[in-house]
Amino acid sequence: MDKSSQFFLKSYNLDERALSATLGTALSGNIDYSDIYFEHRTFESVSLEEGIVKKANRVLSQGVGVRAVQGDKTGYAHSDEIDLRQLQASAKAARVIAEGSASSKSVALTSHGGSGQNLYPVPSPATERPIADKAALLKRVDQVARSMDPRIQQVQASFSSEVKTVAIVASDGSIVGDERPLCRMNIMCVAVDGDNRQVGSSGGGGRVGFEWFFEPTDDAEERFLYWVREAARKAILMLDADAAPAGTFPVVLAPGWPGVLLHEAIGHPLEGDFNRKGTSAFAGMLGKQVANPLCTVVDDGTIPGRRGSLNVDDEGTPTQRNVLIENGILVGYLHDKLNARLMGMKPTGNGRRESYGHIPMPRMTNTFMLSGQSDPQDIIKSVKNGVYAVNFGGGQVDTTSGKFVFSMNEAYRIENGEITRPVKGATLIGSGPEVLKRVTMVGNDLKLDQGVGTCGKDGQSVPVGLGLPTLLVDGITVGGTGA
Repeated sequence: MDKSSQFFLKSYNLDERALSATLGTALSGNIDYSDIYFEHRTFESVSLEEGIVKKANRVLSQGVGVRAVQGDKTGYAHSDEIDLRQLQASAKAARVIAEGSASSKSVALTSHGGSGQNLYPVPSPATERPIADKAALLKRVDQVARSMDPRIQQVQASFSSEVKTVAIVASDGSIVGDERPLCRMNIMCVAVDGDNRQVGSSGGGGRVGFEWFFEPTDDAEERFLYWVREAARKAILMLDADAAPAGTFPVVLAPGWPGVLLHEAIGHPLEGDFNRKGTSAFAGMLGKQVANPLCTVVDDGTIPGRRGSLNVDDEGTPTQRNVLIENGILVGYLHDKLNARLMGMKPTGNGRRESYGHIPMPRMTNTFMLSGQSDPQDIIKSVKNGVYAVNFGGGQVDTTSGKFVFSMNEAYRIENGEITRPVKGATLIGSGPEVLKRVTMVGNDLKLDQGVGTCGKDGQSVPVGLGLPTLLVDGITVGGTGA
């Protein structure tokens, strides 16, 4: 049995007999599947504002949830107390909700499953470092940002870290555990010039230790210093930006974070539940051409250290590399156990939940488009009058139609094959499926984001990763107030 599973058994005076009895209670005669999800979480955050570390908190939480599934109906009950009495009560409640009978079954726990991989071998998680170390880091962030330009008037920075230990015990006899570190730094700078006030932000993280933030980047600069300079640069840049033009333009998406458009407008519609229910724009489209043949889209939960990676998902299924669109052809969806079973497919390691208080559902891990053959400079040179989108802010997507609206917080005009003036107040308006078909060039420079992505779905938030190579889309509606 793995270390994480042993942690729960020893800490809460449980044994395999108790777990087997709980599953047997939930798994009545007409219940298809049941599982128990244990969670223990240590979370810590420190934040700085006005040059002062104003907040620091540390939260310990624990709990257990029991699920019973009958057909497409799910019964779920959870408790923040972990003992045999609460396990049995939760199992009975879950069974009743799923309309199971009062009988019980015997479950033999014989398989200890798991992926056999460790994608985040962190010797000492950041939660074990003194808060003073994190406060000192944030003060240095503040000093460096303000020293860059006198127009940087405000700096806000935060550092958060957690360790989440989970164990999943399922009615197929498996017991799987995982210990998941996670860190993230956020930096926001405000530049002021008279009445003109602009904001720039940056940051990053992953399933890494505290030391990772001090490792050198490609230019031999400490990683966190790169983010400080980026946040300040963006704020200063926008002071001199023009109003974004309005109309339909060729749009070049920069590598990295602009993959959020792919995540929202393509990734969500490829999740299994939307396709099983027929509410996705891609429902019933397996094997059909849905994108330009230049496009191959992947969801990969096995990239070491990445924010969206997991050794196993929240149902105990090992994560994997899932090709979703291959050379423009739709070849797969993202599945948890329930939707895979109902669609006659296999789970893909994408059953995820926010915490023990939530049921799992199909969710992305790290989603990105693979590199193509084009030189990024050639892509820019091919555009006479367009927009270069470097960074995105918030957005809205309708998974049924694939229509989206995204704000761009760093963008530029492209004029006669050259990137020229920065623009502000720009939005992109379009449809995910249509964008895929309008891709005409794919760069050879795939880049993953810095590690700040958080995805929301049905009231649940989970950490994710995303990415993109430089991409030319021949015609997207740009919203703006400029000429």
